Amino acid sequence: MSKLALLGGKAAIDFPEGDMFKWPIVNQEMEAAVLEVLRDGNMSGTDITGKFAAEFAAWNGTKYALAHSSGTAALQAAMFAVKLGPGDELICPSLTYWASAVPALSLGAAVVFADIDPDTLCLSVESFEKHITPRTKAVVVVHYASYPADMDRIMAVAKKHHIKVIEDVSHAQGGYYKGRMLGTFGDVAAFSLMSGKSFAIGEGGMLLTDNQEIYERAILWGHYERHSEVSEAVKGEAGGLPWGGYKYRMHQMSSTVGRIQLKKYSAEIAEIDQAMKRFWSQLRDIPGLRWCYPEDSGSSKAGWYASCAFYDKDKFQGLSLNRFFAAVRAEGVPCHTGINRPLHRHPLFTSWDIYGHGKPTALVNLPDGTDLAALTGELPHTDRAHSRVFHEPWFKHYREKEIDRYAEGVRKVAENYEELLPGDTQTEETTSGWALTRRRS
Repeated sequence: MSKLALLGGKAAIDFPEGDMFKWPIVNQEMEAAVLEVLRDGNMSGTDITGKFAAEFAAWNGTKYALAHSSGTAALQAAMFAVKLGPGDELICPSLTYWASAVPALSLGAAVVFADIDPDTLCLSVESFEKHITPRTKAVVVVHYASYPADMDRIMAVAKKHHIKVIEDVSHAQGGYYKGRMLGTFGDVAAFSLMSGKSFAIGEGGMLLTDNQEIYERAILWGHYERHSEVSEAVKGEAGGLPWGGYKYRMHQMSSTVGRIQLKKYSAEIAEIDQAMKRFWSQLRDIPGLRWCYPEDSGSSKAGWYASCAFYDKDKFQGLSLNRFFAAVRAEGVPCHTGINRPLHRHPLFTSWDIYGHGKPTALVNLPDGTDLAALTGELPHTDRAHSRVFHEPWFKHYREKEIDRYAEGVRKVAENYEELLPGDTQTEETTSGWALTRRRS
């Protein structure tokens, strides 16, 4: 029996991680391109950004793409573009980053939260349909932690009830569902491209759609310099000024990085996919640890941001999630607990008066007497997720010997977990935050 590092033994990983987890991968072409923009002095222009958006649309196979300053901006623009407004309800999974839901409040809409599928952490189709009311205008579908949501069934429910579908692909850029790229199923999609994401450009967001009116409304919302591209039928006499009062143009240094990323992203994500599969191929036989990855790996693929796995403490005599992975980290393996806290528990969506209306902002435009908590109801799978989910190492390179050593570190803890039981005083309630964050490397 090997003594665990957490208890004074020798760590399984005794070599430096180097660039194994470094992201994004910066090459000379990217550095030269950014320097060229800097020297040119046209950092606030639109020429490079326009080219990036067109190339991003072509990569995903959509007619239109509109580059934004952030994924949050793209999500708000998407909500406005599908005409979400006062008195409307937006259905959204409670397990997500706040930007999937909070922007709806600025449009006068209410957010009704739905539960997740316990096996995918994505929107539960049954819960989605259960939460539909006559006021439901749209649904946000989050491909959470890189896992593709069940788009066939979600689209069928949305079509049946005439609901607009907004895909949030911030966790799954380049992922596939049944052979089709994520972000191409709904009426509109939004991507975050900040530096921690799998498609990382520093800071930025992208909106995708095949619908011309949605595209043009998104332009009107936060891109005043491009109003000339919008048809008179959509903008009327109100062109020239941003309808939302926002300027959401992407910085050209970010779009420059994005253009280089597009050239190499498919190859990089393929190497990550290969590395992650090798890591998990050596852990599949451990009872109590299960990878959250599409079973149909031939045509449905993860997008590789914050990939998750499940921990079943009953297989480890009740050993807490925190205690187990404190031991894993002590072995030198960067596995981390923590996912987004359920948004339906936050005061912003239950009681907070943001704009001084004299009642909760989330209820301002709903009929008097509406009980928003009752509309959401109980979300049991969402509430339990934080006690059973962890993030495995996010390998950026396929190096068999190194990957195998990291897998050995996890196995060492799994095989000697009983040593951890006497000192297990940890609780599960502190594992999550409002933002899903990863270690910086």
